[in-house]
This record gives sequence, C-alpha cells and structure tokens, in this order.
Amino acid sequence: MLVVGLTGGIASGKSMISRCLKELGAEIIDADKLARDLVAPGTPAWQEIRECFGDEVLDQQGRIDRQKLGKMVFGSEAARKMLNSIVHPRVIRSVEDALNEYRKKGKDAPPVVVVDAPLLIEAGLTELVDEVWVVAVPEEIQLERLMKRDKLTRGEAEKRLRSQMPLAEKLRYADRVIDNSGEADKTLERVRALWQELV
Repeated sequence: MLVVGLTGGIASGKSMISRCLKELGAEIIDADKLARDLVAPGTPAWQEIRECFGDEVLDQQGRIDRQKLGKMVFGSEAARKMLNSIVHPRVIRSVEDALNEYRKKGKDAPPVVVVDAPLLIEAGLTELVDEVWVVAVPEEIQLERLMKRDKLTRGEAEKRLRSQMPLAEKLRYADRVIDNSGEADKTLERVRALWQELV
C-alpha cells in the first residue's frame, strides 16, 4: 500500500486532483473533513476553541463558524498557532488511525491511499506518507482563484496567502509536482499519467 500526501496552497486546485485520484481508484483521507468532524459541537477541540476564541466564533447552531474563525486566525500569527496547536495533533492521530485501519486489511488493502491535506507539511503529516505530491500554481493565478472562490478582496486574499508556507518551501518536500496553472484537462492528464506510473 502506497501512501501519497497531496498538498498545495489555498485555491491551487488540490480538491480537483483529489477527486480525480479517487475516480482512478485511490482511497482518500481528507484531512479537512477530519478537522471539521473533530471540531463538531461538544467535542473536546470545539470546547478548547470556544475557550480560546470566545463564543463569537460560533454560529447560531453552536457550530464553529469557519469564516469568522478564519478572519481571526489569518490576521494573527499567535491566533493561528493557538488554533493549530488544538487541531493539528488530533488530525495527525485521526490520519494515523485511518491508515492503520487500511493496513489491517493486509492483501485487501487499497494499492494507493491519498492523504489530502492543505497543511500536510506544516502539520507534520509528511512523516506518515511515502511520497509528497505538491500542486503548484503561480501566485497571481492563486490570488485570482481565491478571490473568485471565496468572494474576497485582493487584500483579504493576499493575507490568507501570506499566512501559508510559501510554495517554494513546499516544493523542497515534493517527490512529484503537479503544475495546475493551465487548463484543468491538462492537469488531469498529468495526474492520470502519474497514476499509471504508480499502479
């Protein structure tokens, strides 16, 4: 069983590539989904976030309002570190548990498991994967996509981009790089070619 860590900056097109890999037959462990489940109302992480950031980060149903929390943490290094210290260790444990479940299947384990994680490197998840795949996009394209996707001003988009590890640094960890600066079809062609190499 090969474990691939898939990462890339915000609005780089990582989700599209993850969906393609799933269609090709990979099992996907979605770190973002795990993180959302881990901060569901009433969970220990939810309690800690509430204590650290106050009730103003909750919506009317008592769930964490990701937009409000995002505004707080993207504007402050200290707040971001605080949030990461609550969420990252739990996500790592959940990813480890999921990988162990697949390994228990022995011969019936899937040939490829993809850990889809925007903060794969920052959260220390590279220790759990065999290969790191980085989705690469020039910053200007990233900004345009992010502004369009999340309806942000340029200033807000730049702030989010600056809060992440620079692409050049991510590329130092990459075993394979997927360029997603052009047409989606071209990118998916490259992903299918990588898949053929794997299987």
